[in-house]
Amino acid sequence: MNSSLKKKKHRCGWCEGDSLYEAYHDEEWGVPVYDDQTIFEFLTLETFQAGLSWITVLRKRENFREAFDDFDYKKIAVYSEEKILELLDNPGIIRNKLKVRSAVNNAQAFMKIQEEYGSFSKYIWSFVNEKPIQNKVKNYKEAPPTTEISDKLSKDLKKQGFKFVGSTVIYAHMQATGMVNDHEIQCFRYKEIHPDL
Repeated sequence: MNSSLKKKKHRCGWCEGDSLYEAYHDEEWGVPVYDDQTIFEFLTLETFQAGLSWITVLRKRENFREAFDDFDYKKIAVYSEEKILELLDNPGIIRNKLKVRSAVNNAQAFMKIQEEYGSFSKYIWSFVNEKPIQNKVKNYKEAPPTTEISDKLSKDLKKQGFKFVGSTVIYAHMQATGMVNDHEIQCFRYKEIHPDL
């Protein structure tokens, strides 16, 4: 009986071996997010991740929260040049000029979409008909980097004025916020976040 109690949970291979990654995988990744504030946080972190690994961003997440006023898009949208320069001097975050400036730009674009649709959540979830797509990934390496939907969403976000929202960034965002369930089918989280199983 002890051996079955100690049986290791099967997780998606990409997170194994790092406690921060495992906690993120177990508690957040793939869980549907409908709250605008949280969606904005994920979207901003994803744009900073472009070209880097997600673990790099995760390790700096608390620093980002502190530096970017807990991802309050209303505050970020009106950041002054002085604040931008202060951010670029902050060693706790990813100090990329274009990405820092794009966070301000994207906060403004985010609010325009809110005005038009009532909420950003309503807008973004409309791309998957308000329901998470349930994929059947056997090995995380099989999950695609982009899909037709992420291409379409990326294109539309760019049209709405967003920056650093290529299809790969957007698909990663969709996976993180549960618009798609890309947990491996053997992963203990796959069934936990699949409403029909």
